[in-house]
Formats: sequence, C-alpha cells, structure tokens
Amino acid sequence: MRIDPAVQRTRTAVRTALAGFDAGDLVVVAVSGGPDSLALAAAAAWEAPRAGLRAGAVTVDHGLQTGSSARAEDAAQRCRTLGLHPVETETVTVGRTGGPEAAARAARYAALDAAAERLDAAGVLLGHTLDDQAETVLLGLARGSGARSLAGMPARTGRYLRPLLGVRRQDTVDACAALGLEPWTDPHNADPSFARARVRADALPALVAALGPAVVEALSRSADLLRDDADALDAWTDELAGQDLDVERLAALPRAIRRRLLRLAAIDAGAPAGALSAVHLGELDRLVTQWHGQGPVSLPGGLVGERRCDRLSFR
Repeated sequence: MRIDPAVQRTRTAVRTALAGFDAGDLVVVAVSGGPDSLALAAAAAWEAPRAGLRAGAVTVDHGLQTGSSARAEDAAQRCRTLGLHPVETETVTVGRTGGPEAAARAARYAALDAAAERLDAAGVLLGHTLDDQAETVLLGLARGSGARSLAGMPARTGRYLRPLLGVRRQDTVDACAALGLEPWTDPHNADPSFARARVRADALPALVAALGPAVVEALSRSADLLRDDADALDAWTDELAGQDLDVERLAALPRAIRRRLLRLAAIDAGAPAGALSAVHLGELDRLVTQWHGQGPVSLPGGLVGERRCDRLSFR
C-alpha cells in the first residue's frame, strides 16, 4: 500500500528524532489540536512502538478563549484514538509578564515540564515546522537581535525535541488530510495583533513572492549556521567568564566575546537578563574601548556599571 508522501515525511522526521532513546522510554507529544501537533502525534503513534518506545500526549488548556477546555479535551481524545497513552490535559493560568505571547508560552512550558516530571517522560515532542523556524528568524531580524536569537529553535533543548523542523507546514496539513484527521485552527494564529501572525500572513508570503519558495529553507539554513557560530562564541565566553574585568584584557578580546562577557557580568551583578539591551551593552563596551572619563552606565534592576582603576565594576 502506497503511503502518502506527506505522511511519510512526518514519520521519517519522527523516526530520526526518536533514534537516541532507550527501549521502553516514554515520549510525550505536546498537542494543541492544530495540524502541526496532530500530524506529529500521528507520526509518533506510528513510529514509537516500532522503535520499542512508549508514546503519550499532553494537551494544555490556556483558558484564553471561549470553549478552550472542550477543545483541549477534544485534542486529548484524538490522541487516545491514535493509540497514544498516557494522555493528559493540563489547565494553566496565563499571566501578563512579557506580553500575551510570552506569558502563554511560559505557562505552557511550565505545564509540559510538570507533566513530563510526573510521567517520567524521557522526551517531549513539539510540533514546530520549517515555516515556524523561518518566522522565528524574521522576528529576530525585526528586533535587531544577535546571533543567538537569529539561530532560531534548535532541534533539541534538554527534554524538548522538534522533529518537524525540516518539514513544511503544508506537509502537516496534507498528512492530517491523508489520515482522516480534522485539525483545529487556532484563531490566534491569524490575529494581526500578534507579531508572529503578521509575519505568517504578510511578511513571509511577501518574501516568497519576491524571492521564491526556497527562501523559507534558506532562512532555516541561516539559523543552523548562526546557531553553530553562537554555540562556539558562547563556549569561548564560558571559558573566560568569572575572571577579573580588567579593561586591558577586555579590550584585547573580539567585540563579540567582550560583549558576551559584559552581559554575563551584569547579570551576575543583579541585572535582569531579559531587560538587558544592545544599548546597555554598547554603553558598557564604550567604558572599555572609548574611555573619555564618562560616568557610570545605568542598567536594569537599579544597577550601574562603571570604570574604576582600569577595571569595570557594578554596584
């Protein structure tokens, strides 16, 4: 029997991601009910037993839309029908820190972490696709972010795996159709008040129209290359971290390393990591490379950085 090409692509991606687990391990799929996570759940239900693994699922009810609890339970029931076990539904309260998207993401990951611990899951599979990766890179570019942000999402972070990062979003839609699965379409994904929705609906299609469909894969490849660079620079920084902030020593380092060291030093001194901007780091860097007797640099968290006796210090 011929397998639908989209189904095959999702299964192959999941099979590759599961190769590092031990026989008997439990992996759980984070399922929203959308086409990406539903296609991932179906692929995991097929591939995990063939790899000697157990596959379950977790759905998260964010409580942000009318009927969200019913949709979460519907997604959970679809997972049970696919043969996943155990299947759990987590209800969360979304705060406001960092804006609605960041707050929902923080609540979701906290719930997934708790479920993984409780179920003793060896891995959690997330349904991010190649298109999601391209959107992430564009959002980083719009913010003027550095290499780490432009590196996008890694295939694995701790217990979290993203098997579909090499699979197009349309493949997940086609896979669901081929398998007779009816995914739910989240209206937030088309809400222009969210930056990612605008990138999805307008920015990325405009790039595809101007440069061709290969631009999506090109953005993802750029993320992979930048991630390698960022990993190397971070490893170099870690080797130097914790040393005295001697100005002469700092000035002799490449700017990419120096600014990373300044960021780590400011965070260690009490500055909130998420509030430190490129502007803050640029002013700290000027204390090292463009010293003209300027005064202290104000930093988030009520902190200041200053140059004293050819050394930087924070108070």
